[in-house]
Amino acid sequence: MEQQQAETVQGRSIAYSRGITRRVMGTLDSNPYGNVHGGAIMRMVDEAAAIVAVRHARRPVVTVRVEKFDFLKPAYVGNVVTVDCAMNYVERTSMEVGVEVTAEDLITGEVRRVASSQLIYVALNEHGRPTPVPRLIPADAQEEARIERVRLRRMHTMQLEEQLAKAVQEE
Repeated sequence: MEQQQAETVQGRSIAYSRGITRRVMGTLDSNPYGNVHGGAIMRMVDEAAAIVAVRHARRPVVTVRVEKFDFLKPAYVGNVVTVDCAMNYVERTSMEVGVEVTAEDLITGEVRRVASSQLIYVALNEHGRPTPVPRLIPADAQEEARIERVRLRRMHTMQLEEQLAKAVQEE
């Protein structure tokens, strides 16, 4: 318990909360053509990324935004879909989790990258209000660069949203 409290004060690494989820896709996950529904993959992504966010915060979280969701290739019935999630960035109460999704054909061994996403979660206190989370501590220069890239992208996104809101108000 003492170590967990010390980690909370100092922050947590990307490795601390990283998560991987796998599941064989069945007929209930698919359309009549044997392709897995995008919604089935989106649900897996949200559930897996939420685990990463809860693990980092050690608090309940809510999904507040899907920042990006790109479908790159189809997944099929019988494929093992793997959702690999890692913390990208942490602000005061919010966290961005990056996600890579692959599909593996167990017979041929082919692995395809089928989707990628970024989701934003907010940690909640016992009253259901946003609460601070531990900061994200990079383990090396590569992780530090990753965190900085995400920080800059998020700042740019917020600036664009502010400009859009201002333009809408002026109409």
